[in-house]
Amino acid sequence: MEPLGATSVFLVICVSCLLFLSAWRKVSGNGKLPPGPVAFPIIGNTLQLNMRNLPQSIHELSAKYGPVFTICLGSQRVVVLYGQEAVKEALIDQGDELNKIYKLSLPPPIFPILLPFPGIIFSNGERWKQLRRFALTTLRNFGMGKKSIEERIQEEACFLVERLKKTHERPFDPTIPLTHAVSNIICSIVFGNRFDYEDQKFLAFISLTEENNELFRSFLGQLYNFFPTLMDYIPGPHQKLVKNSEEFKRFVLERVKMHEESLDLSCPRDFIDAFLIKMEQERQNGQSEFNTDNLLGSTMDLFFAGTGTSSLTLRHGLLILLKYPEIEAKVHEEIDCVIGRSRSPCMADRSQMPYTDAVIHEMQRFINLAPMGVPHAVTRDTRFRQYVISKSTSIIPVLQSVLYDSREFPKPEQFNPGHFLDENGAFKKSDFFMPFSAGKRICMGEGLARMEIFLLLTTILQNFTLKSLVEPKDVDITPVTNFGSNAPKPYQLCVLPR
Repeated sequence: MEPLGATSVFLVICVSCLLFLSAWRKVSGNGKLPPGPVAFPIIGNTLQLNMRNLPQSIHELSAKYGPVFTICLGSQRVVVLYGQEAVKEALIDQGDELNKIYKLSLPPPIFPILLPFPGIIFSNGERWKQLRRFALTTLRNFGMGKKSIEERIQEEACFLVERLKKTHERPFDPTIPLTHAVSNIICSIVFGNRFDYEDQKFLAFISLTEENNELFRSFLGQLYNFFPTLMDYIPGPHQKLVKNSEEFKRFVLERVKMHEESLDLSCPRDFIDAFLIKMEQERQNGQSEFNTDNLLGSTMDLFFAGTGTSSLTLRHGLLILLKYPEIEAKVHEEIDCVIGRSRSPCMADRSQMPYTDAVIHEMQRFINLAPMGVPHAVTRDTRFRQYVISKSTSIIPVLQSVLYDSREFPKPEQFNPGHFLDENGAFKKSDFFMPFSAGKRICMGEGLARMEIFLLLTTILQNFTLKSLVEPKDVDITPVTNFGSNAPKPYQLCVLPR
């Protein structure tokens, strides 16, 4: 038995060496890919990374391997861009060249399960160009003629104020009212109408959205993302992700059918109407991208993207103001001076409110909502600096490395509106401000998000003073970090009428 045992051990060692050699070659790309830690077969660098705080692990790796390096998330090879120079060079300076061969990353494995219709976010090539162009044009068109997007936000801000008044200065969690308000704005644009805050279908829809967000950010949700086939067979709360997604699809399909029954081809009321009209116009085009699947995908993309980010930013922003009441007081002063108390804030006010503008920019910088940015991928072997990035490799531009660059933002871990003010107190732009990413793949909803955050925040502060339940020095504004996003810790506050 001894010889057989020795032979078995020898074979195991040989197989192991071959597997490690294969993994090493996969990462090194025969010297063409950027350097990085040796990956294990199948699981990649998963065991070497803190998946609960991936941005911190990426920061530590950048110190060792430089601004461009390679890791493997599961079996997916990823080139990481760290620092303003690398991110800017890839997304902006070489944008025209690289965007010809960039596509949004092969979606995380879980996304085709949750969002089986391609829509805009995970489309590429001609489909992406057509759907994105159509969505941007449609959103711009809603700024003319009928009720504009700004008017929709102002209207929702008034409903939000009335809801906050009903708290009667008692403590409450701002998550639900802020989420409902922001969601109603995108609903009015996509579905044509806002929902009453007590509407049961609306409440159920938002509840499903919040639950899926929490499940996706959970540890099991992330394991599902990297190992979907395996996790399909493992019981746990992550299984609800698929069930909830089916509910989303049913809700959207119901709204689409309602639109089809009352459609006026000469007068689109919202995004769904505009898409249905475009489908009718291209009915004879067998290659058209304007079909029911892409309508469902685009609608769900707009809803999910338009609900989560702005509400999280506002929720974290209010928490920051609770910690720094002196900053809140200065914003109150500027609101009273420029807007007063008798009319609603409008976007034209922003240029006259440099301090408030700086506070909002600093909120977005400090919150760092998507520290890892949105992944891209290359569709063919691509030269970047001295490396050759092979086809289908994902590219992650680490936005945190730009937003927290100490050369541009001294003591970046501290909240300081002065980062966006010059010596005369005027608002100061920064090339390092990239919360929405950069280049041709910049967030499509950037304009809408900027309007929502400014109008909702100034309307809240025009009407209320924020009151913390603890001493300002004890307010913890450190975000809760998971795989790819930041969120504020749960908290309560009171709002006192001004």
